[in-house]
Amino acid sequence: MNGSLAAFQDAFVAALTDVPDSAAGAIAELVAQPGFAVYRNTLAKGCVDALRANFPAVERLVGEEWFAAAATLYAREMPPRSGPLLEYGEDFPAFLQGFEPARELPYLSGVAQLDLLWLEVLSVVEQPVLALAALAAQNPEQFARQTLVPRAALRWRWFAELPVYSIWRCTREQCEVPSTLVWQGEGALLSRSAGRIGWQPLERGGCVFLDACAAGRSLEQASELALAVQSELDFNDLLGRLLAAGAFAALVPTQSTLRKPS
Repeated sequence: MNGSLAAFQDAFVAALTDVPDSAAGAIAELVAQPGFAVYRNTLAKGCVDALRANFPAVERLVGEEWFAAAATLYAREMPPRSGPLLEYGEDFPAFLQGFEPARELPYLSGVAQLDLLWLEVLSVVEQPVLALAALAAQNPEQFARQTLVPRAALRWRWFAELPVYSIWRCTREQCEVPSTLVWQGEGALLSRSAGRIGWQPLERGGCVFLDACAAGRSLEQASELALAVQSELDFNDLLGRLLAAGAFAALVPTQSTLRKPS
């Protein structure tokens, strides 16, 4: 009985998003009823409304009608896989990347990625920020062998060749994108502290540095990787900005420096 009910529920949900002729059996009889369209329309509207809420910068750039059309097509192809619609749209940036009408807007997928990162920063548990006293207690050699652990409420992304961050920031802050915008690669850093989400630009070396920290590299290793991609990087300035943004949760021994049990 439970198996039959589960199968019926799965078929019902599938019928809400599939074309009418794809349903069979009892579900086909339901789909044939005029009232079934109400369920379909309700689901479609809920998906579009969720995408509007989750990707506000994208909608402001393209307008309500364009966004609604794209969101409706996305919802048909990729209906929600879980209950909370706050998480809906994880594939929306990739969808926009391959969406023919968005071909003339090469930055749109990146803007959607930043909207998605904003949601991730909003939804994760906020950890305490690494106390500066923990850094002051280290001598330079010790500090170089430690790993800075990024906080859960921290996201960063590098966008090669396109000023995605500038476009996203202006759209989020509801100000005009400057006509003199330089079309070059940009990075972004998003963080949440004391319940507030902030954002700032981040150079390529900074993104590489945080990638290395997240991978468990030591401060020395992470800084070398950052300088390898951006030789002119002022590392002390970068570290100061990251600490001011509350980027780190802990300072721990690098895995390779831990002693193996004898």
